[in-house]
Amino acid sequence: MKTPHRQNLITYCALLIISVSGIFYGRAIIHDYSFLRVWEFSNVLIVAIGIPFLFFQSKAGIPEFWSEEITTKTRFLIPAAIGIGFGLLDVLVIKVIMHPEPYQVLPPFLQPFPYSIFLFLSGAFEVEVFYRLIPMTIFLLIGNHFKEGKYYQTIFWVGAILTALREPLEQLPDGNIWFIVYSLLTGFLMNFLQAVYFKHAGFLSSLSVRLGHYLIWHILLGVYVEWFEL
Repeated sequence: MKTPHRQNLITYCALLIISVSGIFYGRAIIHDYSFLRVWEFSNVLIVAIGIPFLFFQSKAGIPEFWSEEITTKTRFLIPAAIGIGFGLLDVLVIKVIMHPEPYQVLPPFLQPFPYSIFLFLSGAFEVEVFYRLIPMTIFLLIGNHFKEGKYYQTIFWVGAILTALREPLEQLPDGNIWFIVYSLLTGFLMNFLQAVYFKHAGFLSSLSVRLGHYLIWHILLGVYVEWFEL
């Protein structure tokens, strides 16, 4: 019988293997696409930094990756639907309203299909390791042990807000003030919801939110641009 820690590790390694597969795939086709974004093997080693935190999920009050108490609907379906909603909103605002004219080349946030599946799945995995798995596990471990857990919920909300601010501030766009406000608000809200899902349904649920967003914004939009606009 597989223990929760072993299940966490197997799942994590499977995601690392997908990332390594994407590197080989990208290197095999890079001569056909001068703009191709390809991971280095060092990226995989960096993401592996998250492995020790797999063994502290329950101690931090976080569900294990495959906790039987979490339903498939809660772990995957609802989070993915939330991410898809944010992806559709981004397509409407950024592509339909702000850039209705056809692209002449694939922009940097899009990659050729099906390579895009490997790159953006790996990218989502990396982001969730460093935006959720590592920092939120640390926050919640502290919360569980500081003053015997008296401030656990307070520390969780502080961690959720701080980690939710990171991505929109790091990716603050140029341009009109309304677009900057839109990016800040939607970026913060999605990351905040991911922190909530991470706490209540585990790492795979927060990853599902981001994968839902990337499916629309990076992968399917890329298919549309590549097949119908170029």
